[in-house]
Amino acid sequence: MVDPLLIGSAAGFFTTIAALPQLLKAYKTKSTKDISEPMLIITCLGVFLWLSYGLLRSDLPLIIANIFTFTFWFLIFALKFKYDGLSFL
Repeated sequence: MVDPLLIGSAAGFFTTIAALPQLLKAYKTKSTKDISEPMLIITCLGVFLWLSYGLLRSDLPLIIANIFTFTFWFLIFALKFKYDGLSFL
């Protein structure tokens, strides 16, 4: 039987690093024109809520994974603002 902690850790790892290719590409190309502003806002909000949930439950793996995930997506959001401006807001 597979350990649930292993599955949770793997899920946290992969969902956390999922934003890294986009972040690196945006930084390298200095463009985020093809990134949807509503998707960025919704993703940042969702990850922030997961982080809040982890804090309320004192769930350290959930907290750590979502701190990194939120940071990566927030940086993408900041690059979107810096390079292309925000037309949604």
